[in-house]
Amino acid sequence: MARLEEVPLGERRMMETLDCTGFEDRRPWVTGPALNRRRVALVSTAALNLRSDAVYAREETGFRVIPGNVDAGDVVMTHSSVNFDRTGFQQDLNVCFPLQRLHEMAAAGEIGSVANFHFTVSGGRPPLDLEDSARAIARTMRADGVDTVLLVPI
Repeated sequence: MARLEEVPLGERRMMETLDCTGFEDRRPWVTGPALNRRRVALVSTAALNLRSDAVYAREETGFRVIPGNVDAGDVVMTHSSVNFDRTGFQQDLNVCFPLQRLHEMAAAGEIGSVANFHFTVSGGRPPLDLEDSARAIARTMRADGVDTVLLVPI
């Protein structure tokens, strides 16, 4: 991973001005069932896609769907940033998309089930630019019965 002072000036300024609003109140907005009854989906900002999908274009605000039963070897990273270190991903998909870990947790009874569909976006975009994608992702999750989302910011 590049240090901020090593990032080209234009990108550095963009990163420094991103709205990264936090949440002071850390209480859940809604209550849900016990963890061992929840259906869990992943959302990652690592710009992952299936080998058969279109790669992420620079400044893209779309998303890609990753099936819950995907083989890790069929997932590629097409994040456009030259400052993005892919070493960990290349060694273990679970670094940025812990789908295998979710399946292990479901098998152990720690979570109820793993969703049929999971999602990735390119994290290089301002969050508000991803609103349309977020709404489409939420609709798909609702149809899949997802009640818990693990957000994996990269």
